[in-house]
Amino acid sequence: MWRRLAVNKETVIAFGGLALAWQIASAFTPPYLFPSIPAIVERFVDIFASGSLLLDATATAARILGGLLGAFLIGALLAFVMAKWEAANRYLYPLQHFNQGIPALSWVVISIIWFKTTEFRIWFIMVATTLPAFTFQILDSYRSISKDLLEMALSFRPSRYDLARTLILPTVVPGILTAWKVNLGNASRVVVVAELVGATGGVGYQLLQMQQLFDMAGALAWTLMLVLFVLVAQQVITLVEDRVLRYRASAERGI
Repeated sequence: MWRRLAVNKETVIAFGGLALAWQIASAFTPPYLFPSIPAIVERFVDIFASGSLLLDATATAARILGGLLGAFLIGALLAFVMAKWEAANRYLYPLQHFNQGIPALSWVVISIIWFKTTEFRIWFIMVATTLPAFTFQILDSYRSISKDLLEMALSFRPSRYDLARTLILPTVVPGILTAWKVNLGNASRVVVVAELVGATGGVGYQLLQMQQLFDMAGALAWTLMLVLFVLVAQQVITLVEDRVLRYRASAERGI
């Protein structure tokens, strides 16, 4: 776990250089263009200190996780159907490719026209934009199962449970965890766009308020809050991955 959390010196130097350049720029520009680093940190701390502001951050986190969970469940179902029935695959595969080309903003407009409830609009946008990645990742992981290994396993006449536990899940789970890590970044960008239209709370709503007030320090503080959530969530998934897939490290050591 500590190896995963370690930060190399190049990362420290890179972000330290960025912070230094920003601080220098803040000395020669108005605060609404380049606020000072202490001002940004102060606004960031204020989010944690204020219960109402922290509630907005929590609402956005819940929307991200809820949308990703819905996309994962639907994507897993579609991947299963596409893997088992080739006829279904020929119809569903091009539809998912088509969905990948639809911009998130288009889904925002469509959801506003279709639905009245703000929370359902945001959930629908999250699912629609992240569904293809889950579907294709799970489908590709399932199709990567070695046919020779599958035939050998079937020769022992295992139950469906044993086959899933010993062959299918170990092959598919790494792809699922990768899809979650990738989609977390995508979802964080999409949820802000979704919250900008019609939401009365959340990070996107707060960013809209900061834009109207020309409050760059506040905008950056809320952006950092969202980035922090994504980094923490991805780290949690990485720790789960290390735990669930620890057999791979044992195999590499020859144990």
